[in-house]
Amino acid sequence: MEWHITDAESLAIIDSEIGEHVFSPAEYEIVRRVIYSTADFEYKSLIRFSERALQAGAAALASRTTIVVDVPMVQVGINYAIQSTFANAVYCSMDTPTRPQKEKTKAAWGIETLAKRYPEGLFVIGQAQTALSTLVDLIEAEEIRPALVIATPAGFINIDKDKERLQDSLIPNITIDSRKGGALVAAAIVDGLIDLAWQAYGKVRG
Repeated sequence: MEWHITDAESLAIIDSEIGEHVFSPAEYEIVRRVIYSTADFEYKSLIRFSERALQAGAAALASRTTIVVDVPMVQVGINYAIQSTFANAVYCSMDTPTRPQKEKTKAAWGIETLAKRYPEGLFVIGQAQTALSTLVDLIEAEEIRPALVIATPAGFINIDKDKERLQDSLIPNITIDSRKGGALVAAAIVDGLIDLAWQAYGKVRG
């Protein structure tokens, strides 16, 4: 993201209010980005990183891995940062042509289509729980092996089960351990990850 003095002041406030924590420096950068975007300090205790999730995500970005998102709000939220850095292709499930179907939502069918097209992509599910369920089904069936899955959809019915299934897989993942979440949270995580990857690979964001 482009930084302004007010951004720095806001992050300083977040740092002072969070105080001591157990996150690695890279994990903390993601956490503070989410808090900055939501003004919700509860996310400090809700974000879950699988082992080597950030390393896998940074490597995927640097290798120009295709990014697949579930809704346009996530795509819009990350587009400037990704096009200003690694310029990975970004595809949205809602914009993906599929045959009319009744068994699944448009987001779910779009994710299935794109996942089979980009089985090792970086997947960001920010809003559509049906898209997450479909993605996890494909992972468990060993039809795809994503580089990283970021899953933050808010919900009340079976959302925890879908996240647990993802966490139990061997796929690197970042999730929210709560009913909370949404596209804004997903975009904040990706934006932070892009900055971390850009720094790690020797580049300086303008």
